[in-house]
Amino acid sequence: MADSLASQIITAIGGPENVRSLTHCATRLRFELVDASKVDQNALEHMKGVLGAVPQSGDRFQVVIGGGVATVYENIMHLPEMANAGAASASGEGQKSNADVKAEARSKARGKVAWLDSFFEYLADSFRPILGVLLGASIIIALVNLLISLNVIPNDEASAGWVFVKAIWKGVFYFLPIMVAYNAAKKLKVDPWLGGAIMAILMTPQFTSLIDAKTTTCVENAALGTKSCTANIFGIPMALSDYSGNVFVPLLMAAVLALVYHGLKKIIPESVQLVFVPFFCMIIVGALTAFIIGPIGVWVGNGLGVGLAWMNTHAPFIFAIIIPLLYPFLVPLGLHWPLNALMLMNIQTLGYDFIQGPMGVWNFACFGATAGVLFIAVRDKDKDMRQTALGALAAGLLGGVSEPSLYGIHLRYKLVYKRMLVGCGLGGVVIAVLGWLFPSVTAAGQTVHGVTTTAFAFTSLLTIPVFDQMWVYAVSIAVSFLTSFFLIITFDYRTPEQKAEVLARAAADQKAAAPAVEAKEAAPAATTATATATATKTEAPAAAAAATTVVNAPVAGHVIALDETGDPVFASRALGEGVGIQPTDSEVVAPVSGVLQTVAETGHAFGIKTDDGVEVLVHVGIDTVKMNGEGFAVKVKADERVNAGDPLVSVDFAKVKDAGYSTTTLMTVLNTAALTSVTPKTGIDVKAGDEVIDIQR
Repeated sequence: MADSLASQIITAIGGPENVRSLTHCATRLRFELVDASKVDQNALEHMKGVLGAVPQSGDRFQVVIGGGVATVYENIMHLPEMANAGAASASGEGQKSNADVKAEARSKARGKVAWLDSFFEYLADSFRPILGVLLGASIIIALVNLLISLNVIPNDEASAGWVFVKAIWKGVFYFLPIMVAYNAAKKLKVDPWLGGAIMAILMTPQFTSLIDAKTTTCVENAALGTKSCTANIFGIPMALSDYSGNVFVPLLMAAVLALVYHGLKKIIPESVQLVFVPFFCMIIVGALTAFIIGPIGVWVGNGLGVGLAWMNTHAPFIFAIIIPLLYPFLVPLGLHWPLNALMLMNIQTLGYDFIQGPMGVWNFACFGATAGVLFIAVRDKDKDMRQTALGALAAGLLGGVSEPSLYGIHLRYKLVYKRMLVGCGLGGVVIAVLGWLFPSVTAAGQTVHGVTTTAFAFTSLLTIPVFDQMWVYAVSIAVSFLTSFFLIITFDYRTPEQKAEVLARAAADQKAAAPAVEAKEAAPAATTATATATATKTEAPAAAAAATTVVNAPVAGHVIALDETGDPVFASRALGEGVGIQPTDSEVVAPVSGVLQTVAETGHAFGIKTDDGVEVLVHVGIDTVKMNGEGFAVKVKADERVNAGDPLVSVDFAKVKDAGYSTTTLMTVLNTAALTSVTPKTGIDVKAGDEVIDIQR
């Protein structure tokens, strides 16, 4: 059997050669196949992690995954055997390969401007491979600062031990331009060692010694606290700078190198390219970098840094709020890399950075949302999400890495962002107010409003000590974390359908495990069994009195079986047994008494849990979520208690029909698997409140 769920699905679907294209929606994988008869539907339906397998018209096929569909989709698209999927199509016209599908997905995520998409991918791939060493260095800095603050080690930069410890992490940032140049060149299909070697030219002792040469003239820059020097090289003036830690210069240099490198490969015979392509590149691009590219890169970086520093000085309140509110949208698109580069530039030029404090507010709002998801996953016995959220939370709190949370959870559930942004905004307000009231003082004696740091650090629990005004930073990130956490656990992060799928899966797992538990519990001594029986007998009348035995019709109309509704997911019983009702009235009411666990903002779905644990989903119409609430007048709120017959929503079914959607209202018992029997009554006409489902416990 295949090792992963992704491999198992592709095997059961008929192999990669049977896949013409693959997309996904909120809960389902949507396959366009070469031959649908090759699908092993039975294997799919009994596959762990798959909620249902639904054939469609023609050669289309849907596999119901649930909330984790995006992850499964990505895993499938990254399978080696899927690299050439779609090539087996006999008539490729109008059909999409997996490369096309991925390109479409990327364009939806970032836009339709190809060069802009490529630019941000270039930035991301230039930094992503070195995130590990940056993270390691930032943790070393944090631990050293913590030990100094606790007086465990002295802050004595004259000691040999201190110099050695500083060299451990300083080496990463000093030689960062060479690492970035290597990655950037590799991204542009240039010999990466050539990119690193050219950048190293500007960091040799010989080059840096030019600043002290007799023919070099230097001018102090009061704004940045640095000096700019100009050397005379063969009669040509060359602006000198300290390129250690600079990231703009290697990014610009690699782009120019790519043009020269690929141009030379076109004109130099292949037999001598190994020697002469690097030779000419080092001479041409090395000179261009020293005389033109390097000074331009420093000028651009300094300009952006000074601009943001001006905003932080003159409008710190706005700056501290904007940064955490922007980051949730920048990171998924890779647009945060320029800001990361600016942080490094600020440290190099100003001696401190002021962006990382507000950025930490966003990070901890992100981690707080993930913690809320983990809390709900544990409560709902959602094993898959519990594992995902636990790993993402550990990566965030200990490593300061937000990507596992974003790509594993937040971008899959759109409601997460609504809760998380509140945490970002509130944390931003706190750091803005406290940062203004309690400014920090830099090593140069400059007063700066806001939280600053002299080191590039991934904002995690371990790196809190690297921030000046540490308590201000700690309070701010705590507010953002707790706000997101409580909003998630209070209002949930899933739509009613997503929650229903999780609860149904958990109930099925619980029922499957029940026989083993019962066998284990059958062994107690006779006295214990007698005591248990007595207690059960005593409690039975109360439980029986509250038992739910019927579910009423939520709307007047004609009752049909789920198989006749036209929705394959409901027909597959992945969301439990139930009925469909073709409505003749506009008023939809509660079918049982209980608490509204979910109320869709669009008014098309409601989840009710009775006091004895029966969970009922009312889904008004099919695909009506796309109406965005138009024609739906919701009468209730989540967590509100309702009695059977209380109005839930008034629906303009004529408007639903005009929009092209089915008005059939579906109702299922989500935890059917945990009950003895759930029997629908179909083929009858009913009024709202009539019995349509019988339940046996």
